[in-house]
Amino acid sequence: MSASTENSSEEARKSMDGRRRLLNRILYRSKQRGFLELDLVLGKWADDNIEKLDDNQLKSLTDVLDIENPDLWKWLTGQEVAPQQLTENPSFMEIHERIMGRLNAHSPSETRAVFGQPWVRGWDDNRKIGGPQVGNQ
Repeated sequence: MSASTENSSEEARKSMDGRRRLLNRILYRSKQRGFLELDLVLGKWADDNIEKLDDNQLKSLTDVLDIENPDLWKWLTGQEVAPQQLTENPSFMEIHERIMGRLNAHSPSETRAVFGQPWVRGWDDNRKIGGPQVGNQ
């Protein structure tokens, strides 16, 4: 084998190792965010799609992973309007469409938050007449 062939195969191996490390890092960040709902949604989406993503798509996914959990969750689930930079991000839009499709298929609209309102409300939002006025009795 010539020296140039060895060098090119070594470079290809290093490039593949670098990409594999990047994919593993992105998968880890997708699955281990410390916010269970996002861990499940982003981890599943990343598992299903990461091998198909090119470098630009990986960059757009990394941009999504850099967002703080509470904001990302609100924007992905449609509780709040996402900023324009995210609506132009192909990875964000794909994940958002997947979540909204599943919500629409499996969750009646009356059980979800009104747009702009928090999805999870307090335990005492619907106090009954004659029920306890304080405490969780």
